[in-house]
Amino acid sequence: MTRPPEPPEPAVQVTGVRALRALSHPLRNRLLGLLRLHGPATASGLARAVGESSGSTSYHLRQLAAHGFVEEVEGQGSGRERWWRARHRMTSWQRSDLQAQEGGAEVQDEMTRLQLDVHARVLDAWQAQEAELGPEWKAAASMSDYVVRVRPEQARALADELGAVLERWMDEHPSGTPAEGTELVFALVDIVPVRDPL
Repeated sequence: MTRPPEPPEPAVQVTGVRALRALSHPLRNRLLGLLRLHGPATASGLARAVGESSGSTSYHLRQLAAHGFVEEVEGQGSGRERWWRARHRMTSWQRSDLQAQEGGAEVQDEMTRLQLDVHARVLDAWQAQEAELGPEWKAAASMSDYVVRVRPEQARALADELGAVLERWMDEHPSGTPAEGTELVFALVDIVPVRDPL
């Protein structure tokens, strides 16, 4: 009898430019996101989901595995049909850890662009699918923006506090565990200083 895979670890803290650069590739980033959202999958299944060849997804999964973001699911699949899973529910890094490293600023810019693209895709998908959801989901959805005036250390404390609340919810309601009446809910949290709002 095959043992179910262990749940992903809560988070991985990236401290090296090479690992973050591996994650900054748009297809790799998307593959990791799908594994985190939906649980283990094969390269072929992921290829169908993203419109790529299974050779391409297999290559990029191996690159993610080389940096510890994903791993093969032991005891599942065959030699040709390997199953992959995300090792962590989320990835974080500190700008200060990478800033002094060669290429650190550039890779952080790449990741910021990717994150903005992901946020835009999520909001576009929500708007396109809103009519298909029941009235209870329409009432539950929330788009809010709040503005506070704080110092950098206070902004960091705010981000940490919001992150702790969301991590607790992620522990209690893992995205890879479907249940009756549930949908994936994205909580997009951005703490960004802006001197001159548009």
